[in-house]
Amino acid sequence: MIPTKTDFSRRKFLKSSSGVALFIGVAGILPQLISCKDPNKIKKQLAQQPITAWVKLSEDGLITIYNPAAEMGQGSMTSLPLIFAEEMDADWSMVKVEFSPQESETYGSPGWAPGSKLMFTVGSRTTNSYYNVMRKAGAQARYVLMNSAAKHWEVPISELTTSNSYVHHGKTNQKISYGDLVPFLEMPETLPDYSEAQLKNPKEFQLIGKDIPRTEIPAKVDGSAIFAIDIRLPEMIYGVLERGKLHGSKPSLTNEAEILAMEGVLKIIRLDYAIGILAKTLEQALNAKQSLKIDWSESKASRHNSQEVYATYEKIASQNEKGKVIIEIGDVAKARRTAAKTYEVDYKNDYVYHAQMEPLNAVVQVAEDGGSAEVWVGSQQGTDTKLGVPKILGIAPEKVNVHLQYLGGGFGRRSMNDFVEECAILAKEMAPLPVKLIWTREDDVTYGAFRPLSLQRLTASTDAEGNITAFSHSVVGDGGNLVASAVANDHYDIPNQFAEWREASNGIRLKHWRAVGHGPNKFAIESMLDEIAWKQGTDPLELRRKLMAKAPRALATLEKAAEISHWSKPSVEGRAKGMAFVEHGSLGTGVCEISVDRSTGIIKVHQFWIALDAGVVVQPDNVKAQMEGGIIMGMSSVLKEQITIVDGQVQQSNYHDYQLLRMQDIPDSIETVILESSEIPEGVGETATPMVACAIANAFLKLTGKPLRHLPFSPERVLQALNS
Repeated sequence: MIPTKTDFSRRKFLKSSSGVALFIGVAGILPQLISCKDPNKIKKQLAQQPITAWVKLSEDGLITIYNPAAEMGQGSMTSLPLIFAEEMDADWSMVKVEFSPQESETYGSPGWAPGSKLMFTVGSRTTNSYYNVMRKAGAQARYVLMNSAAKHWEVPISELTTSNSYVHHGKTNQKISYGDLVPFLEMPETLPDYSEAQLKNPKEFQLIGKDIPRTEIPAKVDGSAIFAIDIRLPEMIYGVLERGKLHGSKPSLTNEAEILAMEGVLKIIRLDYAIGILAKTLEQALNAKQSLKIDWSESKASRHNSQEVYATYEKIASQNEKGKVIIEIGDVAKARRTAAKTYEVDYKNDYVYHAQMEPLNAVVQVAEDGGSAEVWVGSQQGTDTKLGVPKILGIAPEKVNVHLQYLGGGFGRRSMNDFVEECAILAKEMAPLPVKLIWTREDDVTYGAFRPLSLQRLTASTDAEGNITAFSHSVVGDGGNLVASAVANDHYDIPNQFAEWREASNGIRLKHWRAVGHGPNKFAIESMLDEIAWKQGTDPLELRRKLMAKAPRALATLEKAAEISHWSKPSVEGRAKGMAFVEHGSLGTGVCEISVDRSTGIIKVHQFWIALDAGVVVQPDNVKAQMEGGIIMGMSSVLKEQITIVDGQVQQSNYHDYQLLRMQDIPDSIETVILESSEIPEGVGETATPMVACAIANAFLKLTGKPLRHLPFSPERVLQALNS
């Protein structure tokens, strides 16, 4: 237990016209009541004790709940506070939501790994990681209110109940609102350390599981929502960087004097990989950037050609030695030697750009003495909540204050801090003036951090009855071992399994893209299953039923998807259906119906059906929206998106030559059925996207008898497959 200071005695109830903050710890830390009337005292208290400030209560009944996660359209600004409010028995109509400070020791979730406390909005882990944290903190806030009411009325706390921001005493027919309790709030000596069994039974939920509108949507609709790019500060300076098209190349500027003489240009900053321009306006900075004359060095990527590298990857996959082993179950080699039949197929996927809507940007203001800094940014946060700024400036982390803003899309790209660090470098040169750094779309496309290009070599063995007895999966590619995510077949009963990652580095900047390695790897696995079923003359549904016999939750999604898509009913002429199962926290089976224009090679997706088991669903309507968005983004990457590199240089530069799905290309309907579950909530933001490629490929195989094995399915590749 953390001792309290004299000024903040547990027994002293703090009265304030502006309310009190209930600081509730996530790990049994004693809560505090702090008067909101004295912000200096609040700051002092927060600096002295590692406490978690989850909720603020005002006498007018307004309840402010703090959201520790980034909000980039996935709904965390509603889902996490909703979980807290459920256990607090708060009147949701009186709830206001704000971002929490970026302090991982206080607001980090222990749900990532034992002993960790991270504020990291990636991997569809947010709701899962914070579910029990927010429930417990909400229940503790409710206890504080009930305890205070019990003392105020001089009755046992056991006789009290709560509902809709009121404390009730049934015996005397008294009730008091949470707001009216503010003058009487008193902190108990101890707080219950609630176990899961002591929290609400899901059957008692009043908020969780209901279609409650997202809190930030009205502001986004009327334009009042503030994104990082909207930040304007007095005397703000603008910065841009010229990074070149060759990843890893070093610049030599040849016309510095000319640039410095241009209107508005204040300073040139030389980085190891870029030339920075600081100017009074963004227009002036961009004009100067266009006038830069730079000689670029060679780099590791200089001779890299993305469409030629697969031949090398095939050779790497054929090497006898093992790569980094991810899974090894049973004896694949032995099963293969005794197999009736063995299948081996290579699947490929090209580089993909993140294509987030809001350009990368940040604002940093360094104090005149260089000893502190303020940061305004839209970030997916990370292992370092200060986003690398303290190291750049050479100051302590507590001297950096990060103001998290709404994100105009992340998809993994904003889990990198490169753009924030660059802004800090520029701001250090202009202190105490604030500096806004903006990446242009061309900057981000040409010098982006792409979804890795990779090759998946799959080998499957079957016995005389057609049962899959062994399955091996070799991933060849760069970008760290997460390119091998989703290679496990946990829900398929295959006795012998092996999976590995073999690294192949080409000097290209890479970052995991929505669903990480699940997209390419599930494409390979699920396509392989359908190719086996096709060669066996087996219904892909029946093949998966057999494999899922010991995985009832996965099987339930398969059966429901088959039901809602009318799988057994033949499609109209010229169309066919394909299915795919994906596990990414949530369990989901998707079915799509497609047609193909055999003269142009254009695939049209007409319908998509999804059956989803996501555990307890906090916001059903938002889950369906995530499924729809995931399907559409998946279709865009599968049918349109491609980064090509020739001699180390990206060939695309903006959306005129990096094609995205258009509105006329989306399915006629996307239907999602959510299966009831009492399991802990799982992520949904990355479940739908990986099922798209394999569902389309499997529908194409059923329709044409031809496999598609290389992403994206461009018209040229489709025509090549049709004519093969």
